[in-house]
Amino acid sequence: MKSLLLSAALLTAFAATAQTTAPVTAAAVAADYSKLVYASYEDTLTTAQALQTAITAFNAAPSAEGLTKARTAWLAAREFYGQTEAFRFYAGPIDDKNGPEGRINAWPMDEAYVDYVVGKPKSGIINNPKVKITAKALSALNERGGEENIATGWHAIEFLLWGQDLSETGPGDRSFEDFVDGKTPNANRRREYLKVVSDLLISDLTSLTKAWAPDAKNYRAKFEKSGTSAVRNMLVGVGSLSRGELAGERIEVALASKNQEDEHSCFSDNTHRDIVANATGIENVWLGRFKRADGSLLQGASLRDLVALKDATTAERTSGHIAASVKAAEGIHAPFDREIVDTEGRKRVQAVADALKLQSKDFLDAAKAVGITKLTLADPAKE
Repeated sequence: MKSLLLSAALLTAFAATAQTTAPVTAAAVAADYSKLVYASYEDTLTTAQALQTAITAFNAAPSAEGLTKARTAWLAAREFYGQTEAFRFYAGPIDDKNGPEGRINAWPMDEAYVDYVVGKPKSGIINNPKVKITAKALSALNERGGEENIATGWHAIEFLLWGQDLSETGPGDRSFEDFVDGKTPNANRRREYLKVVSDLLISDLTSLTKAWAPDAKNYRAKFEKSGTSAVRNMLVGVGSLSRGELAGERIEVALASKNQEDEHSCFSDNTHRDIVANATGIENVWLGRFKRADGSLLQGASLRDLVALKDATTAERTSGHIAASVKAAEGIHAPFDREIVDTEGRKRVQAVADALKLQSKDFLDAAKAVGITKLTLADPAKE
């Protein structure tokens, strides 16, 4: 009996060893990346639906408590969307020529394009009864006449929930009475606007989730068959987010201007968490892992594994730099708009940009290690 048990144990150990030492291929990495992307969008959609539910309840009976719940739901959903930013920049479903990225997450936003601001009580779409508040109309108005004319997406919802940030120590503080008939002009249009943009966000996130769903004739099916091209796209995504977008557009621009308007989530003062989520999304892709909303951990074949087969030194260095960028991002103090004008705060924010720039160079070396000789990273500042 002991010999049988010993044999079973040896077989189990052998199977585990065989599984962990199985060669990592580009196809395996692409397949597991697809699982990660799908799970990330699925959790983003689920948490955004919770936001939609909170907004529906608030619109039905506006109250301070209802507004707080909607704000909390927005913040929770942003944690997951921020991690999906690593799936951009290679003309995938999020940002191909028909992609919804600009409708979902465009910024910075001219608040007066949507609603009243200090000194302009009648400004914005909401206060212009001639403008229809429908998904089609608001989609057409998004970025019309200027990149800051944002009418839809996360930041339009954010502005409606928080209002202008007029405080140096905290976020915006819009009153729930802005949504109560008889208390504030056009409260009914404000409620309708909030409903329409949240519904539109759900529609766009649903389309992205479907594009990466398993066992379907969709983008994912083509992606998984593309081999080295898939790996190239993955590296372009994390490399472009690291340097041009996160270190550049989202951090260095704000450091240079010291302007609150140049921070990503300026109404809610959530920019520090946006940066952490973006940096974590890059690490997710590199390590092939994702912590789901239910607390479970998705783990699969990764870029790190693939690179390590060819150049263990580059793989280890890249992992270290990525871990450092996430840690540095977590060290930013809230609110971000105070960090960029405070001497010590600026050092903390600059440390994140420096770490991100280091890892963007690592991704170029990682690409060479797996036989990709030319890797062009997107630089929004030059577009």
